[in-house]
Amino acid sequence: MKQVQMYTDGACSGNPGPGGWGTILKCGGVVKELSGGEARTTNNRMELTAVIEGLNALKYPCRVTVTSDSKYIIDAIQKGWARKWRAQGWMRNKKEKALNPDLWEKLLALLEEHEVEFVWVKGHAGHPENERCDEMAVEQSKKF
Repeated sequence: MKQVQMYTDGACSGNPGPGGWGTILKCGGVVKELSGGEARTTNNRMELTAVIEGLNALKYPCRVTVTSDSKYIIDAIQKGWARKWRAQGWMRNKKEKALNPDLWEKLLALLEEHEVEFVWVKGHAGHPENERCDEMAVEQSKKF
């Protein structure tokens, strides 16, 4: 399996509002940048979309290290929350629905195809790839 470094970020002007996402993939000296956005979305949806689009871009199963500043994603995966929400019919508890079940479903399916490790970095703290992903995400959000 090839080792891929993935860096992701999402941005939203207003929450909800126009949003964008950015992803950088690095593998064997090759660097690929991906980005996109939506007219009306939330920051968490853009954070999730960045990871999903990055994993979707891989043509075959890989070992992937995803570096993100999204505690929402990191915690939901590492602490098992997303799988628990799915097992409970996309409920966080008996009264609260889990947010973004459509995107979580896509991400969990992709995690079955790849060996993925998630690493958290502090946002806006000078991490070069995280800063670049933020630039791409903000740029995309301004298109709407």
